[in-house]
Amino acid sequence: MVRRLVELGAARSPRVLAAFRSVPRHLATPGLSMAKAYDAEYAAVTKTDAEGVDISSVSAPRIQALQIEQAGIQPGMRVLEIGSGGVNAAYLAELVGERGHVVTMDIDRDVTRRAEDFLTATGHRNVTVLTADGELGTPDRAPYDRIVVTVQAADVPPAWVHQLKQGGRLVVPLRMRGMTRTVALVRDGERLVSDGLELCGFVPMQGAGENRVRLAVLHDTEGEEIALRLDGHPEPDPEALRAALHAPRAEAWSGVTLAGDESNEHLDLWLTTALDNLPLMAAKPAARQRGLVASASPIGVPTLVEGDSFAYRTVRRTEDPDRFELGAVGHGPQGKAVAQRLVEEIRTWDRSHRGHHAHIEIHPAGTPDDQLPAGRVIDRPHTRVTISWP
Repeated sequence: MVRRLVELGAARSPRVLAAFRSVPRHLATPGLSMAKAYDAEYAAVTKTDAEGVDISSVSAPRIQALQIEQAGIQPGMRVLEIGSGGVNAAYLAELVGERGHVVTMDIDRDVTRRAEDFLTATGHRNVTVLTADGELGTPDRAPYDRIVVTVQAADVPPAWVHQLKQGGRLVVPLRMRGMTRTVALVRDGERLVSDGLELCGFVPMQGAGENRVRLAVLHDTEGEEIALRLDGHPEPDPEALRAALHAPRAEAWSGVTLAGDESNEHLDLWLTTALDNLPLMAAKPAARQRGLVASASPIGVPTLVEGDSFAYRTVRRTEDPDRFELGAVGHGPQGKAVAQRLVEEIRTWDRSHRGHHAHIEIHPAGTPDDQLPAGRVIDRPHTRVTISWP
């Protein structure tokens, strides 16, 4: 597992590698094989809700390592983990050492009970496990040098900012217009400023901070479902878009290529920065196999919606077997024009932003526009999140 984490670039520092070598993570998932428990990419779901939504898991080692590297944890620090489970808390405990302390909390008593059992079995005594809503943090134990959030959050509640030391780091899987990135944020007064982000996936937050995406279903045949994931986007006309889906498709191609192992995560974040109505289209693999869509992803593909038409990002092979051309597939009366508009922004990214990372800032709700960086503004109940580009 540790060798694979190094190959993936998820774990880099000797202390993080040592922590991952020392924790017997299989004790947290007794029903799993050893191979699965130590698979760098495998997240073990431990609880689902009545609707079948995953609400608790032991995150994949790759994601845990990415977040821990982002946090930059040093011996003697006080760390708050929001979203428990035990394994990640053990890694954090290894890193802070005997002079440091970790508080791990979760709203679900089943989850914290498992964490307690795991930490007892592993002998990590410098961890306190609490059952409470992470939205409020733990004011009586603050301030913290680091706060690590292991559930998807759509907002940053004031408690997380106020319980973090000035200059301290908050690492959070932040959902921004449907797209989740684990963002490392440094406290600077009342604002948080990004210092790195990584693509990730986490179970949604519960409690006062719960803010789940909504679905607009475009195709509901069992096993072939296609839907738009809405996260503050304008309400679509599902009937018109369902009709568009089954109409002939139009294609537009950008001339911009990606290497076979090159991620499109920064491109997708640029697209949601530049375009107003860009939900994610999630589709089952069978929908692609039937030819209903050219791209399918459980996370979702950026999809530009304009009235009764839409277009989504896709790729096609080139003469070079290791390069793929970016383009768009459009559906509906204006499908061709919408696809071309999406392609224009792909070209803008390639021309002006490729190789750069987005800059994220989080300001308190009510901050005037003229005090925010230029770029996309996402308004949440507690904060104003900004995405800007160099």
